[in-house]
Amino acid sequence: MPKRGKRYLTARQVIRDAGEGPFSLPDATRVIKRMSLRQFDESVDIDVRLGVDPRHADQMVRGSVTLPHGTGKERRVLVLASPGKQGEATAAGADHVGLDDYIKRIQDGWIDIDVVIATPDVMSKVGRLGRILGPRGLMPNPKSGTVTMNVAAAVKQVKAGKIDFRVDKQGNLHTGIGRVSFSETQLNDNAKAFLREVLRLRPASAKGTYVRSVTLSTTMGPAVPVARTEVINIVR
Repeated sequence: MPKRGKRYLTARQVIRDAGEGPFSLPDATRVIKRMSLRQFDESVDIDVRLGVDPRHADQMVRGSVTLPHGTGKERRVLVLASPGKQGEATAAGADHVGLDDYIKRIQDGWIDIDVVIATPDVMSKVGRLGRILGPRGLMPNPKSGTVTMNVAAAVKQVKAGKIDFRVDKQGNLHTGIGRVSFSETQLNDNAKAFLREVLRLRPASAKGTYVRSVTLSTTMGPAVPVARTEVINIVR
């Protein structure tokens, strides 16, 4: 077992004092707020373990959702598009806009971005970045709305709090849903929006228990378990 720091152990005690859990979602966010003792505004993350086998294409869970209160983090957006669409992307607030120049920069090791949006007509060029962007979850994809001719709307959605998520090889989903400075209501609203979309995306081929566990955590804190049996009712 790794040696835990004093702040981690103090946060762990907050969970014990609250009853160990699993907790209702409102109680879990309340515990998260109480246990953060860091000197910076930690991210609040949600982890969902699903009863799917991502090795089968028909059990892949992937999607996007706009969090009602955003993530609390400014997301850096790169738009790869032909010259005719670049002005639209810039006007919508994209941080970086271009095509061949940015493809070369990425190939040379630059990756200082959070989201990549591309127009369909340039995907033959963007495709060569798959080995770089794919493992980082940055490859544009029509299913997540990041391959589109309406780049202005896509940029605005990302800036407003749209997040993309994809199940990993172990069947887990992990994403940020806000900051410790958010109110309990804001964290609850964001968590519900995310969970609703995860439930909506349940593959028809997924048998048995779909949501196996849900936890909330801060950047450097222990996980706070959310009652799995409540999840279905919580998100209705």
